[in-house]
Amino acid sequence: MSTSYRIGLVGKPSVGKSSFFNAATMNDVPEGAYPFTTIDPSVGEAYVRVDCAAPEFDEACTPNVGYCDHGTRFVPTKLVDVAGLIPGAHEGNGLGNQFLSDLNETDVLVHVVDFSGMTDAEGEPTEDHDPREDIAFLEAELDQWYLGILQKGIERYESGYTTEDDAIEEELAEQMSAFKTSEDEIKRLIRRVDIGFDPDEWDADAELELAREIRKETKPMVIAANKMDTPEAQENYEEITNDSDYDHLTIVPCSAHAEKALKSADKAGVVDYRPGDADFEITGDISSEQEAGLEQIRDFLADYGATGVQAALEAALFDVLGVTPVFPGGANGLGNERGEVLPDCYLISPNSTAEDFAYSLHSDIGDGFLHAIDCRTNRQLGKGYEVQSRDVIEVVTTN
Repeated sequence: MSTSYRIGLVGKPSVGKSSFFNAATMNDVPEGAYPFTTIDPSVGEAYVRVDCAAPEFDEACTPNVGYCDHGTRFVPTKLVDVAGLIPGAHEGNGLGNQFLSDLNETDVLVHVVDFSGMTDAEGEPTEDHDPREDIAFLEAELDQWYLGILQKGIERYESGYTTEDDAIEEELAEQMSAFKTSEDEIKRLIRRVDIGFDPDEWDADAELELAREIRKETKPMVIAANKMDTPEAQENYEEITNDSDYDHLTIVPCSAHAEKALKSADKAGVVDYRPGDADFEITGDISSEQEAGLEQIRDFLADYGATGVQAALEAALFDVLGVTPVFPGGANGLGNERGEVLPDCYLISPNSTAEDFAYSLHSDIGDGFLHAIDCRTNRQLGKGYEVQSRDVIEVVTTN
């Protein structure tokens, strides 16, 4: 199905999370090196890049939303900057309860971590703080939150509140429905952790292990290794990415500061920069001091291929969630009755079928689905065809 995906931006205070949000959305959320700069969640529009299909048809697209720049389509997605997190959030410390409920509105997380080690667990200035502690701390907070909800489901099951016919996976799926999980998924995860289906036999470790698996499945995470333009961060990044304990995580080297500087300079007409690119061109008159600053950023881009802000968002949606970008075609291949060319690019759930895609366009179109057509090959596609990334598909419907 088509979904309006929401990427949650999380992390302890003062790690550059608001800077990342501002760089990604060019919104003016307050930035500051003190705890709880962000109290209410800010929601902004960020973009992910998709190679536009129009050039393959020798056409220029006319996007309804987002924009296209030299064959790269910038497709909007929602970015949620969630309130600052401190230890004990799952017990309600700090803005804990609000943090967790705001977090639950998101599909995937980007955890902004200060890889320079210059902020402690509370977000206060320090030196030599190990970024591993921040990664572990957020995972532990989320695991404890999930565990608390899981245990309520186990208690309901054991109290006999449910009917005798109900299986534990039914009770847990209902208890944890806010996490968009299902009975089948819970059953699969219980099998994965291999603890059996009788909660009387689960000890505290088994419960925590199951809670962790459900969390990893329903709130997947990308690490944005921020402040990578410092030597301390580069050293930490080298160590952590070579540590097999972190193989389960996608870690993206990142400088939110560099991205914000380049976007601001581009807006001012000083540089020509396209978000996510590995270089930029200086096009305006600047002081020698500004030039030195931009050349430092250029060196960073040369080392890491980009500022990492775009890459972190795209890793979250495409690599971790497996979202599929697809272009609806029209009766004459690409256009519609208004003469617009590929006006839309939909981001749809992984493993969606042609019929699912029809429903994502409109429920009436799905109800009347006859077949789809691959606009590249003119091949007819049945309702069970699994949509591929960057497909251009016309849906033929009775409605």
